[in-house]
Parts: sequence; C-alpha cells; structure tokens
Amino acid sequence: MCEAAGAIDFTREPLRQTENFDLVLDLRSTPAFSQHQPPQGYLHVGSDERALVDAVFKLREMVGEFDKPRFFRYEQKLCAHSRNEQVGCSACIDVCSTTAIRSDASRKGRAKGQTWGGVIVDPYLCVGCGACSTVCPSGAMSFAYPGTVDMGRRLRTMLTAYGHAGGRNAALLIHSQEAGTRLLDELGRGASLSRRDRSLQGLPARVLPVAVWHTASIGIDLWLSAIAQGASQVWVMTTGEEAPEYRQALQEQMDVAQAVLGGLGYSGQHFRLLEVRDARDLHALDAALRAEPAQTVARAAAFAAQADKRSTLELAVDHLLAQATKPVDELPLPAAGAPFGSLIVNAEKCTLCLSCVGACPEAALADNPDAPQLRFIEKNCVQCGLCVTTCPEDALTLQPRLWLADGGKARKQMRVIAEAEPWKCVKCGKPFGTLRAIENMLSKLSGHSAFQGPAAERLKMCSDCRVVDMFSATNEVRITDL
Repeated sequence: MCEAAGAIDFTREPLRQTENFDLVLDLRSTPAFSQHQPPQGYLHVGSDERALVDAVFKLREMVGEFDKPRFFRYEQKLCAHSRNEQVGCSACIDVCSTTAIRSDASRKGRAKGQTWGGVIVDPYLCVGCGACSTVCPSGAMSFAYPGTVDMGRRLRTMLTAYGHAGGRNAALLIHSQEAGTRLLDELGRGASLSRRDRSLQGLPARVLPVAVWHTASIGIDLWLSAIAQGASQVWVMTTGEEAPEYRQALQEQMDVAQAVLGGLGYSGQHFRLLEVRDARDLHALDAALRAEPAQTVARAAAFAAQADKRSTLELAVDHLLAQATKPVDELPLPAAGAPFGSLIVNAEKCTLCLSCVGACPEAALADNPDAPQLRFIEKNCVQCGLCVTTCPEDALTLQPRLWLADGGKARKQMRVIAEAEPWKCVKCGKPFGTLRAIENMLSKLSGHSAFQGPAAERLKMCSDCRVVDMFSATNEVRITDL
C-alpha cells in the first residue's frame, strides 16, 4: 500500500470537467453571477448558515420536470436597435438586470450583403420582469402573458366597474404579486390594529390595487390608457425586488407621461413611484395613498388596448387631446425615454444622400422619386437615433416632443423636412443628384489622377450621357487597343 501511495502524483493538475446542471448551490464567498437577478435554479449562500438552510429547503421543492416559460415576444422587423452595423436604440439591453439581452448588430439579413441586426434574448437567463417591453419605444419587445391586450382589458374592466358603482377619482396601485401583496396585507392588518390611534388607515376606497407578475412589466402605453379611461392617478409600488435599472426606467417613463398630461392642462400629479421595502415604510405608504386626486378626463374613453404598443399610445393621446382643457400644438418631452419626437435637419450639411431613409426601421423617413426631397412622418418616429448615427454628414438631430398641431393630424401626415436644388446634366439637362452632393464629389475628387480632364467632366453628366461620351471620344483608350 505504501508503494502504491508513493506512486501517486499529488502535484498533478486538477482534472477539469464541464457539465450542465439545472440546480446550483454556490457555497463560494464570491457568487458566479453578479447581476441583480441570478438565473432561475441558482442559489448563492456563501458562508451564511441561515441562508444555506433556506436554500436547501428551496432546492428540495424543485423536483420534477419543468418547462422554462418564455416570457417575451420579439419582432425583429420592428426593432430599432441596429441597422447596417449602426446602433440606435439600446433601451432593452441597458435596462435588463439579468444580462439576458445582447446586441446582434452584425447579423446578416436576407438581402445579400445587407445587415439588419437586432437583439438576442437568452430565454434561460430571462426571469420575466417585462422591463424590456416597458422601455421599448417601437413595441418590438412585448410581454408574452398577460400581454398588453389582456392587461389593458383588466384595467379597463376595473375602472368601468368602479365608475358604474359610483366611484370617482380612481387611483390604480400597481404592485408585485409576492412582496407587494404581502406589504399591502400588513398595511391592512396594521390599520385594523390601530383603530383607536388611527396611525394607519389602510387602503382608501378610491385606490384599486393591481397585482402583477412584476411592476416593471407595465409602461407608458397602459398608464396613459388608464388615465384616458377615467383613472385619476397611476401609482407603482416598488419593493426590494426591483433592480435599480427598473426604478430608473419607470421614473423616466413617468416623467414623459406626466409631461404629456401636464402640457395638455391636466392638473395634479398623475404618476408616482412608491418605494416600500418593509413594514417600517408602511406609515409613509399610508400617507402617500391619501394624496389629492389629480385631474382626469371628463368623459372616459371606450377604446381597448391594442397588441401594438404604438397603436395603444396613439389612441390614448388622441383621447387625452380631445378632452384636454388646454390644447397646444407642441409639447416638449424629456429626452430620456421619449417615444415621440421630430427630426431636425441641418440644411448647410445635408447633401440629401438619403442614407437615413434606408436606416430608418419604422418608415418614418422617405424620399420623393419626383424631386430631391427628404420626407418625414412624425407619428412613426421612435427617436431611436439610427438616422443620426448613419448620417455621414452629421446633419441630423433628434427633437423629443409631442406634436399636436391640427388636432394631432399633422404628425400623422408626411411632410418635407429637407430639399435641395437638383444638379442638371451638362449635356442633356436632365436632373440627377443634388447640387450640393455633386459639388462635394467634384471637390473631393479634384486632386485624384483618375478624374482629370474628360473624366472630371463626365462626373457632371447623367449616366446615359456619360456612356455616350466615353464611346464617342476619339482619344479614349479601349480594351481592344490593349
């Protein structure tokens, strides 16, 4: 035995083996995952004995075969993340606390040599928070279930039933199914125990609690729809479950929604984040729930939330504008999270190359086949910035705003935002290209040896005249001569 033991090489390198596991109990001091929400089935306890006991009990319950739910729907054709290797909107990537979303800007499209790009979502890292659908300006990313249609129907039913019962100034309190429900139950119990001193009063009658899978799964489209359908306020109660990115994203969305309502003359604070981490915050929550009602519409809307996020937003904005006490032509919006806006073109820089038209994923930009013009439909613009990053002349600037001129009809119509004088062929006079583009080309190629003499003059001709001039020139070197 001694001889056998002496033959063992205790200095050898450790054997490495790779396996796949559904459940992982990590006892190391440093966790393998640093994101706010680790993958499902991964539990890190470190040296905490109490956490170890809790983790073991949790792991004992995770027995059997389970299908990993797919929480999201993604439509690549609507995505405004990237086009032709240029990156625009990255809202979903920035907000994801599980790092489940990554850029796919280099992926090739069906057209030969063209890059469409988009994002890739790892369904095994996704925990279904829905924050990506909330911040997505185009609706390319949406929550699978309950989707916008289902959740919109639920909110409208609650508001309609409350109104038919004689209720007024309804305030929707959106909270999570687990921690949020538990804290509201504690608020109710505390109110029943403090009937004498009235230190806690519980939920007011006008506050309608709405339990959701995750508080970040509902955004500006359903918030504004709820106000249009008669709600006075929309409050989102956050707990320790939400990552900091989620709270920031929700606040940015609320700032945009409040700017819309405030600009239209609806008084009061309609949206608010209520941060409640434990029972110590119940008194602050109790006081916040007694805020004064904000002004809402005189006539509740009857429309239903649509599967398309942009369509729901348009329906809500149209009704809020129709019921507004102070209609305006233009509302400036915060730059962060604005889903609406215009595009400013620097006429001194723009050569009307129309590269921005090909980059726009939402068909907000278009050319004019009959004239050198750049046309724009403001309703379609999601402020992704792909046109800005694509423009070779740095001639474009985004302008976050909500344009409501002509009762909101102007933003839905195509208008010219840039046009240029056409260049006319020096031979036949047919217009082709723009004056600025041809002049820039001539200037840049003036020192090139290949574009001197007759070759330089051909740059000023249309394609037909250029071919005729090449074959009619007596001093032209032909391939047969070589």
